[in-house]
Amino acid sequence: MAEKNRRISVLGQRYAEWVRAHPRVANEFRDVIEELLAEAGVTYDRVSVRVKEWRSLKAKAYKTDGSGNPVYPDPWEDIHDILGVRVTVYHSMEIPQVISVLREAFTVHRSVDKTAETRVSGSFGYGSHHLVVGVEGTSDAAAELAAYSGLRFEVQVRTVLQHAWAEFEHDIRYKGGGVPLDPRVDRAFTLTAGLIELADQQFDLIASIQGDAPAETGDVELSAETLPGVLAVLVGNRFPRSKSEYYVWLEEILAANGITTVGELKRLLDDADIDAVQRSMRYRFTPGQVRIIDDLLLRRFGGEHIERTKKTGTRAASRAARLRQRLKVMEADHIVG
Repeated sequence: MAEKNRRISVLGQRYAEWVRAHPRVANEFRDVIEELLAEAGVTYDRVSVRVKEWRSLKAKAYKTDGSGNPVYPDPWEDIHDILGVRVTVYHSMEIPQVISVLREAFTVHRSVDKTAETRVSGSFGYGSHHLVVGVEGTSDAAAELAAYSGLRFEVQVRTVLQHAWAEFEHDIRYKGGGVPLDPRVDRAFTLTAGLIELADQQFDLIASIQGDAPAETGDVELSAETLPGVLAVLVGNRFPRSKSEYYVWLEEILAANGITTVGELKRLLDDADIDAVQRSMRYRFTPGQVRIIDDLLLRRFGGEHIERTKKTGTRAASRAARLRQRLKVMEADHIVG
């Protein structure tokens, strides 16, 4: 008992020190992951990040196996959801895209498809993809999060329907205080899980059909609303569509550089210029529409683009530095201007 109490005491001390030292950890991880997904053109619903509460962490650290041995002998190192990230997407075909982006940016130590596990067992229930991810490697994301180098954290990726089911089920069982539920409630949860799986399949079908549908647009003034359709015509499926709200920002940075019509945008999206930017930037993944245009503007206008747009976007504080680094790469390859 003394050893157990000592472990928990050490854990509590380390946890408190870490939380005090990193008051913005949730915001910093959320911002970086949102930008990764946006630049890769991944459509998602939300990225949420939380630091595990001490009460919950302590309860987990106290857990023992059937022999009475601690499940987490070194809880600070063995418990990986002290920092937890959840990414919700609209349909399940987007889940592999999210995972691919995370693999490029971080080191994935464990990947478990909970949906596949329930399917293999022939049951319905909790659906999600769980990753244990480490801030390691030489990616831009790892560099931005250098203050957390070596930290492992958990990421859950699920559809909005899977998330709604899981949250409601957890709420009902948690409020029950450990009292067994009425069998009818268990049966109802099983039935709704099956319906949600069916609904997710239909959303995948809809997304697939829409992805193949031809887009129509005209030579009109550019706006956040028309940009996705215009780009579908100008670049086709060459670059993935970005999240809807990022087109508001795209309209802003285009206008800052005097590009306000379809014709002007078409001239910016010159095939030779696109190829030059792609060769120079050596993207680890296919950039989304917003990212490739941001880099094309940087190639054409250089430092002027930085000055005109450095205070824009969700991460304005670090934008100028990031653009200067990209510009340095382009200048080394002699493709600017």
